[in-house]
Order: sequence, then C-alpha cells, then structure tokens
Amino acid sequence: MSENQAPIEVTRPDGGRHHVVVIGSGFGGLFATHRLADADVDVTLIDRTNHHLFQPLLYQVATGILSAGEIAPSTRQILKKQDNAHVVKGEVVDIDVDKQVVTTQLGDFTRSYSYDSLILAAGANQSYFGNDHFAVFAPGMKTIDDALELRARIFGAFELAEIETDPAAVEKLLTFVVVGAGPTGVEMAGQIRELASHTLKGEFRNIDPTKARVILVDGAEHPLPPFGEELGLKTEEALAKLGVEMKMNAFVTDVDAEGVTLKYKSGEEERIESVCKVWAAGVAASPLGRALGEATGAEVDRAGRVTVNKDLTLPGHPEIFVLGDMMAFPGVPGVAQGAIQSARFAADTIAARLAGRAPKATEFVYNDKGSMATISRFQAVVKMGNKKLTGFVAWVAWCFLHLLYIVGFKSQVGTLVSWFFSFLSGARPQRTTTNQQLVGRLALEQLGAGASGKLVVGEDVVEEREQED
Repeated sequence: MSENQAPIEVTRPDGGRHHVVVIGSGFGGLFATHRLADADVDVTLIDRTNHHLFQPLLYQVATGILSAGEIAPSTRQILKKQDNAHVVKGEVVDIDVDKQVVTTQLGDFTRSYSYDSLILAAGANQSYFGNDHFAVFAPGMKTIDDALELRARIFGAFELAEIETDPAAVEKLLTFVVVGAGPTGVEMAGQIRELASHTLKGEFRNIDPTKARVILVDGAEHPLPPFGEELGLKTEEALAKLGVEMKMNAFVTDVDAEGVTLKYKSGEEERIESVCKVWAAGVAASPLGRALGEATGAEVDRAGRVTVNKDLTLPGHPEIFVLGDMMAFPGVPGVAQGAIQSARFAADTIAARLAGRAPKATEFVYNDKGSMATISRFQAVVKMGNKKLTGFVAWVAWCFLHLLYIVGFKSQVGTLVSWFFSFLSGARPQRTTTNQQLVGRLALEQLGAGASGKLVVGEDVVEEREQED
C-alpha cells in the first residue's frame, strides 16, 4: 500500500507451517485466533493495544460501574495456553498485498511479517460525519482511553459545579448532552441520569446533582431505530421517567466548548449550553479498510467498509479475509455477533483449505440473534426475531448474555461482583479520575504524531516544536 519504502527484514514463525496474520484483537480477531487453535497453522495476532476490549460495556467504565480491567483483559493472558498463537503489539502501517507482507510499528521499532492468509478485523472508529473537530469537545466511545476521559469529564463537571458561584455556569456544567440514540447513547444517557439521581445524591453541599439535565439527541423519530417503533416508544417512555430529555428529529450542526447547536427537521434551530458532551453517533471502519481497497481494487463504502465476496474474501485475493465492522456484507449489522460469526467462518475456511477438503459452507450466512440495550438498573429492551422483551426480564437477559461473552473467567466473576454491588446499592466503586485522563488525548494531539515515543525517552517535544515554528 505504500511506495518508496526502505527495505525491512521480513519475518515469520519457524517450522514452515501456514502462517495466518490476524489484525485486530476485538471479537473478530480473537475469535478467529481461538478457532484456529487446533489447525496446522501459526497465528500472529497484531493489535495496537495489549488487550481485548469488550466494547459493549465501555459506558459502564465511563460512568464508574466497572474498572477498565474487567472489560479489557490482556490479550497475552487470554492466548497464553494457545501454543500456535503469537501476539504482537504494534500499529499496522503497511500491507503489501503483492508480497503478502504486513508491516507494524511500535515506537521506533518496525517489524514486517509475511503471511499466507490474512484476516483483517481492525474494527471501527468514531465517525463525526465529516466534522472531526467536534471530537475536541465531544469524545466518542470506542476505546478505554475514551471511557476514562469521559469518566473524568462527567464527574469533573459535578466537581466544578460545586465550586462555581454563577447560577448560569452551574446550569451549564450540570447539563449533559449525549448525541446518538442507538444502544450506546441510550445506555450513556440512562446511566448519567441514574448517576445524578441516585449515586451522587447527598454528596455535595452547594449543588443538587438530582437537578442535572441529561439530553439525548438524534435525527430519528424515536430512540433505538433498529429495534422498531414499538420498542423505541417504550424506551422513550422509560427514559422520560428517569428524567432524560429527548431531542428527536434533530441534527447537531455545531459543537464547541460551551455547548451544541441543533437543527430540527422542521428547520428550527436550538442552542443548548453544555460543558460535557458525549458523541455516540456514527462509526467509520478502520482506515486500513480504505487503504486495502485501494491496493486490491475492492469497493469501499462511505463508512470505509470493504465490500467482500460471499466467502468474506476480497476479489482476486482468496487469501485475504475482512471481518466484522470492516466488511460490507448485506444484512450484517456492526455488532459483536457479526464479528464473531464472520471470524468463525473465516477460520473454518482456512482450516478446511489446509486439510484439503471443502469448507462446510462456501457462503457466509449471518444468524441474527437479536439486539438489546439497557436503559437503567433493572430496565432493558431486547429484540430477538419476533420476540420483544422490556423491563426487568429484558435486563436479566442482557446481563446473562453480556457475562457470557466477556472473555476470561476472572473477568466474568469480577464483573458480576461489581454489578451486584452497584445495582443493589446504587453506588459506583470506579469513580477515580485524574487530570491526565481528562486532557491526555488532547495534549498528545497538540504535540503531534510520534510525541508519546519521544516523551518516554525524555525528549523535550515542546521545545522541538517551538524550534520548528
């Protein structure tokens, strides 16, 4: 995908076995690696983080229910007993589809790995629909860093309001805007409202946290559009009872430090003064997808997803599989189940090829196991085919399914204990925040690419930038 690149030594595992390179340690990458445990292959799993993130529970890290470790166990720990799996931490900077080589970078270290089969499952990033400058004031919800930053912003808003003397400023600090009424947005809005109404009640002397405004914004008519109108209306009703204000049929046209500007489908505009904003609307596939599309000629949609064959490979490249959030495949939503099922299919196809037999299925078929979202303690909505559940029963089903898919017994037990404590008492044990969590992302962006590596070795990045200017 890149030209004029200096030659780099290419490595692969010893032994001469078929080498599968997996990019991404999310549901797609991890489940594909697991599936190949008994196959006659060597697997190299590459990811820019050192953990497997259970993304559906990120909002619980952001609102103080769970710790980061409970939803993001170490990838090395997970794959410790899989002898044919090798974990590499690094950012993928190049994929040479002709030479079948993947190049990664970690700090000043660059490594290249040749592959016989490539599984691309790098997931998705937050999309601001062409308004990336919104991210400065409204963080997304895609990484542990995002969740910890949001935790610092949410709890920090209450702390600032406590010492503020101007009533207008207090009101602005106690107004929280969540953009996007999909599952993540609904869950965030419900949890912030519950946090204000129950957890923080009585802890402050100058402000009343229960009076905090939580506003949910979306261009759809009802929350949770994929769930259908009936469940959307029930969700809207449940959120209203919690005290969440809903601005439906509204689009965000501007975001700054002081608030957001909305434009309704009717043409009316509204300004909401708010310090703390959460962006939970829109996703864009990893940039690797678009780069891979350019290198192979595969079609890439507006969200950066790569159009794949019916067997999840790329046209003209049967050795390359694209999975999960990165693939454009009819009828497959960007949810965990899509990544898991596509991962198993790709791994089974590779194993069958090596065994000299036809795969059990030559075309991927997605089995829709339903959708679910929590609203608050003991309240959720579930859609499974024609079955629709709401309230406590739906919440129990939600808890069970999410515990089932958390990787690692230790993580499951820890999560269960935290839930038991938080849901029964209303308390939240993970409320620690730091200034580093609050401003770290923005500081690194201002310092520029490569700043983190330079800072670690003691270089004065600020002085270096001043000299450049």
